[in-house]
Amino acid sequence: MATINFKGKEIVRNYYLAVPYHELRPDAKKSLTKKVSLNDNLIIHGDNLLALKALLPTYAGKVKCVYIDPPYNTGNEKWAYNDSVNSPMMQEWLRKVVDKDDLTRHDKWLCMMMPRLKLLRELLADDGAIFISIDDNEQHRLRTLMDEIFEEENYLNTFCWVSNLKGRQISGFGAAKTYEYVLAFAKDIQKIGLFEMSIKGVKSLMPSSYKGFDYEAESDEDGSFVVKNELYNTNSVFNEETRPNLVFNIHYNFKTKKIRFSDIDQVIGFRGFIKISPKRNNDGVHKFHAWRWNQKKIVNEISNLKFVKTEEGARVYTKIRDHSSTNLKDIITDITTTNGSSDLGDLFGGEKYFDYPKPVELIKIFICQFGENAVVLDSFAGSGATAHAVLALNKEDGGNRKFVMVECEDYADKTTAERVRRVINGVKGAKDESLKNGLGGSFSYFELGKPIDVGRILKGEDLPSFVEMARYIFYTATGEEFNEKKIDEKTSFIGENKEYKVYLLYKPDLEYLKNTALTLDFAQKLGKSSKKQLVFAPTKYLDHEHLERLGIEFAQLPFDIYKKQ
Repeated sequence: MATINFKGKEIVRNYYLAVPYHELRPDAKKSLTKKVSLNDNLIIHGDNLLALKALLPTYAGKVKCVYIDPPYNTGNEKWAYNDSVNSPMMQEWLRKVVDKDDLTRHDKWLCMMMPRLKLLRELLADDGAIFISIDDNEQHRLRTLMDEIFEEENYLNTFCWVSNLKGRQISGFGAAKTYEYVLAFAKDIQKIGLFEMSIKGVKSLMPSSYKGFDYEAESDEDGSFVVKNELYNTNSVFNEETRPNLVFNIHYNFKTKKIRFSDIDQVIGFRGFIKISPKRNNDGVHKFHAWRWNQKKIVNEISNLKFVKTEEGARVYTKIRDHSSTNLKDIITDITTTNGSSDLGDLFGGEKYFDYPKPVELIKIFICQFGENAVVLDSFAGSGATAHAVLALNKEDGGNRKFVMVECEDYADKTTAERVRRVINGVKGAKDESLKNGLGGSFSYFELGKPIDVGRILKGEDLPSFVEMARYIFYTATGEEFNEKKIDEKTSFIGENKEYKVYLLYKPDLEYLKNTALTLDFAQKLGKSSKKQLVFAPTKYLDHEHLERLGIEFAQLPFDIYKKQ
């Protein structure tokens, strides 16, 4: 397995496990919704490492697409290492701006990224994927780090985004840079079917310079379509020797629209039919390229083929309809950094609120791969372009995608959230008609709260609410998604999975915690259950035999982690 070595790696390798869970405190005034909820679109203000850990109880294994735009580590971004790792070396790094003269800047960047990437992987669904914008400063290190965390067999692609055709002369020598990268990894490549884009809405997403075919719409008795490419396989490796079943003549009758087949060597055709042979091979060894479809598929899907008369005879092309797909290319052009600035300027009246925001059209290319109900997460939210892209796609295709945005800087409200408010409500002066009218939607705004830890509970300091404690308890006990709607505080029930029903005897009151226990009376009220009943309480007045007879397992509060594997 590929690995990368850097200063501090052994210290941060499993640091994400030690990061305490924090409360997520709703802010109704900054939200744009009738009811603030963690199941809404989310904007979270706070350190993204802590916020990602806090999201685990609700979103672990639920996120289909992660797009992040972390610091490129150019030395000019004024980012600082902010993780309070228990290490003298890293305490020395803490909150010091990383500049070009910092000899440890690559180590610091990797130490910052590693725990965040591990948490992002925990949040991804098995059929999800992560996309990371990066440039030459860290691209090769990031690729190796991703090979280690996500495993190199889950590598999907490195997209080359031509972001600035004029080029950037960064160092004063060498070629001017015209492109950046978007690195893509699946969580499990065996469970993902990526990079096939529905034709619906795709014209605006795929730049003209890499479409590879004409998007002028036509129609027939089965509806509208666009013509893709010819039916033969362009790769000469697929020929009469390697794919003999795919090398044959097609005979088509333009009047009756009937089709017949013959062996590739057959000279005489059929009356009224025009013969179409696959393309001649120029490799000097084989005669023909193979067809991409076999005879059975050609017959079954003849309505998705277009036959065109030519001077030589005829050619056959494939059609793409709304339900069909085409492969996404790994070079992205016609979308520049200027587009990102224009997107933001259209919403804020041309005033510069953010340096180099990512273009909405770029992000849409990636998130549209995951269906109309995908949860999309961006933990380096910046100007809010990812949320904008999600809302724009939902407006275009009627989807129900959801965004989760995390931003640690002070502009989380005034820029990130304000952009989303304007995208939802509309801006009268916007040039884009859809932005003028507003894209619709909602979001809930949360601030990162206090940590949920043993020490604070023992001292009675900043005790979390029942809901926040239940969220933490249920996830750490089961490793599964917490559903706030399932809570019944009267009975202390907080949720269940296939194995357990989980109960919590708790109030954010130190006196209550001192005087509350799992009693025989409470245990008997639970009654018999086909599942084991897991009860969290400050103490218990029942022995092990009673608990076992009643089918109850006891876990004491306060506690660190009680997780059933």
